Order: sequence, then structure tokens, then C-alpha cells
Amino acid sequence: MCSATGPPAGEPSPDVHFDCDQVAGTPLNTEDTRKFVETVWDDEIVPALKDYIRIPNKSPAFDPDWERRGHMADAVEQLRQWAESFPIERARVEVVTLPGRTPTLLVDIEGDAPGNILWYGHYDKQPEFTGWDEGLAPWTPVIRNGRLYGRGGADDGYAMFGSLTAIAAAQRQGIPHARSIVLIEGCEESGSFDLPLYMEALSDRIGTPDLVICLDAECGDYDRLWATTSLRGMLSGTLTVSVLSEGVHSGAAGGIVPSSFRLLRHVIGRVEDSSTGTIPELEVEVPADVHRQAEQVARTLGAGVVERFPWTAASRPDSALADLVATNTWGPSLGVVGLGGAPGISDAGNTLRPFTSAKLVFRLPPSLDAESASQRIKALLENDPPPGAEVRFELDPAHTGWHAPPTAAWLRESVDNASRDFFGQPALTMGTGGTIPFMKMLGDRYPDVQFVVTGVLGPGSNAHGPNEFLDIATGKRVTACMARILADHASR
Repeated sequence: MCSATGPPAGEPSPDVHFDCDQVAGTPLNTEDTRKFVETVWDDEIVPALKDYIRIPNKSPAFDPDWERRGHMADAVEQLRQWAESFPIERARVEVVTLPGRTPTLLVDIEGDAPGNILWYGHYDKQPEFTGWDEGLAPWTPVIRNGRLYGRGGADDGYAMFGSLTAIAAAQRQGIPHARSIVLIEGCEESGSFDLPLYMEALSDRIGTPDLVICLDAECGDYDRLWATTSLRGMLSGTLTVSVLSEGVHSGAAGGIVPSSFRLLRHVIGRVEDSSTGTIPELEVEVPADVHRQAEQVARTLGAGVVERFPWTAASRPDSALADLVATNTWGPSLGVVGLGGAPGISDAGNTLRPFTSAKLVFRLPPSLDAESASQRIKALLENDPPPGAEVRFELDPAHTGWHAPPTAAWLRESVDNASRDFFGQPALTMGTGGTIPFMKMLGDRYPDVQFVVTGVLGPGSNAHGPNEFLDIATGKRVTACMARILADHASR
């Protein structure tokens, strides 16, 4: 084993120097790793995740009073205590809090092999949502058929536990590993607006990573390890169409005063074709390799591409499965995720409402610049308002998507071997329709870094919606796979 030299114990050590050029690889014992990971998950991680799910630590965008409520502080303190008590060698655990910002958990693990790995996750959560099945609730952990239900377990409270367990699995076998920083933020579900400040404040501590491991992504199924190659960007905002200063009798005004809802639909139609859902203004040319990847994903998942969602109608999209995959990962889409200005149906009188508001969320192709797209969409919605109406589109911060750089040969082989070892199937790659702002931020900051972006959000797991669950067996296998990649990184 190589010996390392660096700053004294307890001091930041982003740059460690080794007495040899390369650490000799020590094979990770697959069976020993599997048994260790399963034991830690069963005895320690699952009980800790149950406690974590009980904390309603909604992300700042959904709870502006988060600091006074204290749920965020409770959640990060739970993670800190677990990390400090977990038997991992050479680890320094710290909660870093900038004024008025969500706390960030930092676990700095000294390495004995070249390199610098940044492990990423988040501990803030989406709001409750409605429609949970009987016996299930967002802040009540329930295990059914090997799945842990509750908000935030899979998205992505397990990330810190899985990361530290993977590192400990290598350590207990005496396998060298690189210095690791485990960074768990508290603002991801709000767009990570706190994170750039922490990255700047902690830049000397973090150093320059050569590998990023992110456990906040999706998996196409629960049968293999999935590596994410792209993430869509996002722009969002609140569109309001106003026609009156107060509500008026619909019979007296109908035919003279237009419906604010009709005009809102008309304005949205400027950017989205209501019959097809296409958004020409936000489309880009899709690379050929994306189509090839989509075809492979479609062949592997088959009807699961569509059936993973809880449809109510008997009919299904009639497009080719590969086209649906490519559109989901590299095409733009619009979701109207909230409505304002209307009473509930039981309270709806015959009154013409003064305004209608809609929260719009556009998912953007990974290569599209989100800031310029935001301004184009704002102009299309606001310019030349319909007669008698006032139109405002209040933008939220926009996030450009991310496309992974070419994967190094050693990493591509490691990911595949890890999947074969612990899932019994070769790994697959896919783009993801969601957004993780940190990946674009890291890619810009560290242009030479390699990425492993994966996760446990598979069919039915329903992050952000009702009945969110974490498939425990998948969590164990993903954790073991990360231990394999960690060992391979040291001997690459």
C-alpha cells in the first residue's frame, strides 16, 4: 500500500501526495461486500431512514419559514449524528451553515490512494402532495413488500447513508481508496440556490475532484445499475392573466368580460401546441448517440417505458417507445403544476373570476441555455396581451441541463462490472427527464471530472408525488456497486 503525506490530522486536505505513482489494486470481495452492505442497511440504514422520513423538512421554496420551524436543522442533525457514530476510518464530520442558508453536511474522509472523489446528495424534501394510499402518508414510514414508503427516503435521504457504507465496505477489506468528500445539501428541491455559495466558501476544502458520484438520479428498472448520461434543464414561473379588479356576476358580465381562464389557455398556446404538447421554441437537434441510447433503453424496458406510470385511461401514447424515451430526455415539455385564483368546486359560485394564475414548469433539452430560453418564453407569453387582459409571467431562477462528458474506459468497465457483480446484469446508460442543478454547476467548475450519476428512483417509486418509496434491495445493490467503483478508482 502507498503511504500518503499531507497536512496534519484534523486540517483540510484537498491535496494529498503519495510516495508512489499508482496504488496497486486490491480486488473487492463481492460476497463480503454484499453481506456487509445488507447488514448495515437492515440494522442501521433502514431504521435511520424511518426517523428521517418522519421529519417534514420541506425545501425552502415550499416552506419560506423553514428556519424558524427547525425541521431542516433536525434533519441535518440526525444525519450528522449517524455519520459521527458510523464506524468509518479517518472521517471528519461537520455541519457548515452560512447565514440565512440551509445547512450543508460535509464528511471529509482521508484517503490512502491518489485522487479526490466528491459524493453528492441532498436532504431537503418535496411537499406532501395528495392521493396517498390508505395506510400511507408522506411523514409516516411504512415498509410493504420490501419497499420503504414516505417522502424523501429515495429522493434522496439514503444518499449519505449509502455513500458512507460504500466507503466503509472498502475500508473493512483493507482496500485503498481516494480521499472522499461527502456533501449533502439542503436546497436541491428548490433549485440548489444555496449551493454556489457553499461551493465557493468550501472550495479550498473540496479541492479539485476527479470523480463525482451522485445518488439522486433514476433507474430504468430494478434489475441492473443505471448510469445517467444527461439531465434536462428547467425554467419555471407563475403566469397570471387578469381581467378585473374583483369578481363579478357571470351572467351580468358574460359576453362582455372575457374569461381569464380562456385567455390563459390562449396565451399558453403561443408556446405549446395543445393537441401535441410540442414546444417548437425550445427544441434542439437531438444527437445521434441519444437516439441509439434510447433504442437500447426501449428494447430493454419494453412496455415498461409507458407502464411505469399510473394511467387512468385504457389508451396509451402511440409513439414508438424509443421516440418517447428520446423526447423524455432531450425534448422540451411543459407541466402546469399549480393553479391559483379559483375556489374549490364546493365553494364555486356563479362568479366571473378576476384572474387565473398557473405555475408553469418547462423541462428543457440538456444543451439548451436556460437563461436565454427564459427570456424568449417570457416575451412570447407577455407581449401583445389579449384585448382587455393584463399578462405577467414571473420567472423563477432557471437551470441549464447537463450532458456527461465521455466516460473514461476504466470507469465504463467498472460500472458494468459492478452491475454484473451485484445485480447479475450488465449496466445500462440513459438520459433522465429530471433536473439536478448541481451536475451542471460541477461540470462547469471542473471540466475534467468524471461522473457516476445513478439512483434508486425506478418504476412506481413516484418521487415528488404520492406513495413515494425506496426499493430497499435496490438501495443495497447500488451501495455495493459504489464500493466496487471506489476500489476500481484507486487502481485505475
